[in-house]
Formats: sequence, structure tokens, C-alpha cells
Amino acid sequence: MRIVYASRTGNVENIISRLNVSNPLKIEDGSETINEDYILFTYTDGYGDTPQEVEEFLSNNSNYLKGVIASGDTEYGEAFCKSGDNISEQYNVPFLYKVENAGTQDDFLSIRKILSDKA
Repeated sequence: MRIVYASRTGNVENIISRLNVSNPLKIEDGSETINEDYILFTYTDGYGDTPQEVEEFLSNNSNYLKGVIASGDTEYGEAFCKSGDNISEQYNVPFLYKVENAGTQDDFLSIRKILSDKA
């Protein structure tokens, strides 16, 4: 299964790099396309918003979306990783994992397990 991601501050990009994912697709402006099953890694913008480029990407590529993993900051309280909640609800896919910022070693172990189960 392919990995698609969006990263603004580098946290999500760091997660993808540390997972040693082969051939990930980075969302730059939302115009990218994909024609295979994928899991989306995204950050949370503002106070719980889905990033604009991710919304644009999903508007044209949601057919193959199989799950979402979101990064956020717990200091935002109930808005922590809210973009993942939004995407999960809007596209009826599982919200697989919440990561604080760039994640911990335990996060990477959990995410690797999720990805291997979805492969």
C-alpha cells in the first residue's frame, strides 16, 4: 500500500523518513494524483483544520484512501490531530493513529505495525 503525506513544519516528513517508506508521494499543492490504495499521513492546521492542499488532493483522490494518520500538538487540546478526525468522518475511512509532533520510538513501532497489517 502506498503512503501519501503532507508536511508543513517537517514533523510528518520526519515520520515518513524514519519509517523508511519506499516511494512515498508528497502532497505539495493538492494537484497530485494517485491510482492505487494509500494511507494518508497529514498534519493538523490552525485549530484542528485539515490543510488546504490535503483537502484539494482528497477532492480528486479519495477513491483509493484506506486510512489516515495525523500529527498534531497536544497543547491544542480537543483540536489535537483533528484533521484526522475530519478526514475519517468525511471519507468514511479509519483514523489509524495520532502522533504528537514528530513522534516517539513507541509511535514508530505502533505505526509500523499498523502499516504491516494494512499491507
